[in-house]
Amino acid sequence: MMLVVYVSVLLVLFASIVSTQSGQGPYEMEVWNKDDQPLWEQLSTLQEEMESLRREQAILKHKQKALDQMLIIDENVTSLKQSGRPQLFSPPHLWLNEGDEDDEGDGIPNYDPCFRYSILDQAWRATNYTTKSVKCDRQVRWQGWYRLYYRGKSIQMPEKCIPENHCGTHSPLWLTQPHPNIRDGVVTRKMCGNWKKKCCAFQSNPIQVKACRGNYYVYRLVRPTACHLAYCADVNTLVCGRCSSNQYCTSRDRITYRCAARKKKIKKQVIHFFASYPGSLKGKVNRIRFSKVLVNVGAGFNKQTGVFRAPVSGVYQFYFSSQSGGSGGNATNLWLVINGYWVSVSRSDVKTSASIGSLSTYMTTLRKGAQVYVTHVTGQSWADSASNTITFGGSLLMQRRLK
Repeated sequence: MMLVVYVSVLLVLFASIVSTQSGQGPYEMEVWNKDDQPLWEQLSTLQEEMESLRREQAILKHKQKALDQMLIIDENVTSLKQSGRPQLFSPPHLWLNEGDEDDEGDGIPNYDPCFRYSILDQAWRATNYTTKSVKCDRQVRWQGWYRLYYRGKSIQMPEKCIPENHCGTHSPLWLTQPHPNIRDGVVTRKMCGNWKKKCCAFQSNPIQVKACRGNYYVYRLVRPTACHLAYCADVNTLVCGRCSSNQYCTSRDRITYRCAARKKKIKKQVIHFFASYPGSLKGKVNRIRFSKVLVNVGAGFNKQTGVFRAPVSGVYQFYFSSQSGGSGGNATNLWLVINGYWVSVSRSDVKTSASIGSLSTYMTTLRKGAQVYVTHVTGQSWADSASNTITFGGSLLMQRRLK
């Protein structure tokens, strides 16, 4: 339909024939748009212009699609298959400030490679792959950061020596040092190539590695020192791609990997308390209600009951004291009670009509919720609001996770 319209316009503009009359007789003046070209040439030119417009329209659609992909900055990756070159969809201006370079002077990128990498998914790199058609990574023009995949699943580099003639090459390259943790950031790792039963027969150029959230790693690959050397993908680490966000991938022998739960960080708490009884005690008092509370950091002590309840599990130290008085030969005993068990005593035995102070300490490991209090068994103890001689206190020394 469009072609018919263009042809009609062309016929009107380029093929108008005007007849006129002059003193010398009639003649015809043909009006052409381009140097009196024949009509078939004009139609050919028009067809070429239409094809050019179609191509430009296709290019615009492709650019629009690429722009939409560039705006998805949380997963800016593309694939490097058996053939073809990697191209990142995210341009530098989405990651860098104006005037910045891709790399700083120390060679470390000023963007996060965990969100800007190419996918390297080539089955021949697997540690269980052998072939007579060997590859050499020295012939690859490496650019930027890469994440290893095996048949569409995330994978890691091996951390152990790989037998020769595996990973699609003569001398497989493996990491001689462990992968980093997330807190390590970008690290440099040495590479070795196995050949003739020597695990490090080839010491290749080192690479950079970064651990990313989600149990995967990105690698800044460089050209190896010789041929035939190639980077490996350890099929034993395929299980790591199935670890959840609250798990991490671990292995003792670098052969068998598994997902293990991350240890929850213990929120450190500060717990101290100190209380006194401003009065006199005589005989048996099952539980002393230390009503004068001077310190209660962590709110573990209840002055209404005189009981300390451990807010968290850990190692605690307690101390309790009394001032004995009265006639001679009157022995005074105070006991520290933990979960109903009498564990420590503060004893004083006055032979005369004088008074004497007694202080005891006790250290133990308690679970969260353990109850601790002091009982007065025998004798006579005295104190007032100023002396603070009948006391009970304690502190958390170290917080621990108990099974």
